[in-house]
Amino acid sequence: MTLAPGVVVASEAIRITFVRSSGPGGQHVNKRSTKAQLRICIEDIPLDDRARARLVRLGRSAINANGELVLSADDTRSQSRNRRACMDRLGEIIMRAMIEPRARKATKPTKGSIRRRLEAKKHRSETKQRRRPPEQS
Repeated sequence: MTLAPGVVVASEAIRITFVRSSGPGGQHVNKRSTKAQLRICIEDIPLDDRARARLVRLGRSAINANGELVLSADDTRSQSRNRRACMDRLGEIIMRAMIEPRARKATKPTKGSIRRRLEAKKHRSETKQRRRPPEQS
């Protein structure tokens, strides 16, 4: 099963279960199990070490003690649409984990920005100076 470009996982690695949904919906929500819960072991996703570390950081609140990524969707009243929503969320998290963040390049402030900052500090200082009562000698 293709989760993202270049990321293929065996169908057996992904477990989807359906449970009772919460919230409004009346009798339908009380009788039908439409909330989809997707579980996949982090180790079953073929990513390099740095991408896997980013995946763990991105999904830290959705990873349980067994090292499984647990995603759920109860947006709709349909099992198939909620299953699709879970798969889409998994693909989105994997895509975000695969993107290597750009390294920050250190830059110096421009001479103009330094001058403007110092002028603003001087102006602020003068404003506060004028608020003080006159010195008495």
